[in-house]
Amino acid sequence: MFRHVTLAASAAQRGFATAAPVSPVARSHKVVVVGGGTAGLAISHQLLRSGKFSQDDIAVIDPSMWHHYQPGWTLVGGGLKTKEDLRRPLHGLIDPKLKFYNQSVGTFAPENNSVTLGNGDQVSYEQLVVAPGININYGSVKGLPEALANPDSLVSSIYGYDTCDKVFSTIEKLKTGNAIFTQPAGVIKCAGAPQKILWLALDYWKRAGLYDPSNPSSSAIKIAFATGLPSMFAVPKYSAALEGLRQERGVEGLFQHDLVSIEGNKATFARPDGQEQVTRQFDLLHVVPKMGPHAFVKNSALANEAGYVDVDAGTTRHTKYANVWSAGDASSLPTSKTAAAITSEAPVLVHNLLRFMEGKTPDAVYDGYASCPLVTEYGKVLLAEFKYGGEPKETFGNWFGIDQSVPRRSFYHLKKDFFPWVYYQSLVKGTWAGPKGWTN
Repeated sequence: MFRHVTLAASAAQRGFATAAPVSPVARSHKVVVVGGGTAGLAISHQLLRSGKFSQDDIAVIDPSMWHHYQPGWTLVGGGLKTKEDLRRPLHGLIDPKLKFYNQSVGTFAPENNSVTLGNGDQVSYEQLVVAPGININYGSVKGLPEALANPDSLVSSIYGYDTCDKVFSTIEKLKTGNAIFTQPAGVIKCAGAPQKILWLALDYWKRAGLYDPSNPSSSAIKIAFATGLPSMFAVPKYSAALEGLRQERGVEGLFQHDLVSIEGNKATFARPDGQEQVTRQFDLLHVVPKMGPHAFVKNSALANEAGYVDVDAGTTRHTKYANVWSAGDASSLPTSKTAAAITSEAPVLVHNLLRFMEGKTPDAVYDGYASCPLVTEYGKVLLAEFKYGGEPKETFGNWFGIDQSVPRRSFYHLKKDFFPWVYYQSLVKGTWAGPKGWTN
């Protein structure tokens, strides 16, 4: 979770892994996992639970003090959770049998099987797992950092710990005017989240008598969704359902509108194919910045042209270095960057890595499974589940024969209550495999 750290961690608790200084004796490991986010923790603990590793055989490298349940930030933006309840001290989530380097990564040297830490020390490995997540580039939108930092502006974003709790206050404050919710072109974490907060805000204003979906033109608040993409969602089945909701609820669709700058109460959007930029006035603006790989990954020999760790889409193994693996947001796996995807990626990576260490050929194949529990109002969620090729792979559809593109209250409780619980209770401990349930 290589992100900017603004808060100090609490003191190490008894029995938890501690960030001891790097010493020459402890610098060599069978497996080094870069990243203490969802993927890094799930993978390192699944490896440990295999019973094939001793004390400090596995190392985790991450500079963060806190681990955040980021899918919950949408709920914070909707006034349903507090951001403090969704975080834990990172050291407290790492099993004491794992070696924890509370450091950043400087460079990779895959030819030498080593990683150089931010403090200059080197850590060597037999197997390397690269899972540091991706970076949020607030500077990708001119004027955005200043607007987010201004407590009086109604500009906010659910995509950061420091900003997610500003979102609901802006929704509460708006009584009249134009509300615009953006989504950039390109890769982002959880591509459904930009409209989750839109639907929650719309429902809030509807309940407050400020928005009438049946007559939006006469409502006090006008709502627009400005997305750099040509449709509501990448998977056709769910995109059609969400487009139906957009039209039914009177939300203006500004497709292929990519936010590039904010100046005062004006937002400017780039258009494709050399079209002239579009500027819109707003009274509330929810922004999703552009995102991309961390520089230490992008500038390394492990990266593909786009800057992501270049792995096979099925085995999760690097296309050039046989002892390098990747999953989660930092990987080149061509699927959605979500925690749900990691529940299926991690077991494949762990299985194949262990087989490779035993001199066997990796034989597990990741099918691209990902999920997006898309909140469509307070009390209902559309549960999108799919695999490579945009093909639906619905857990409850298979079990009960229901259509998951229809928003349901039962799915809402999964999103609001069950998923945050199972995340800290099992997923980061390596015992939750998503649709396959609990594992040993």
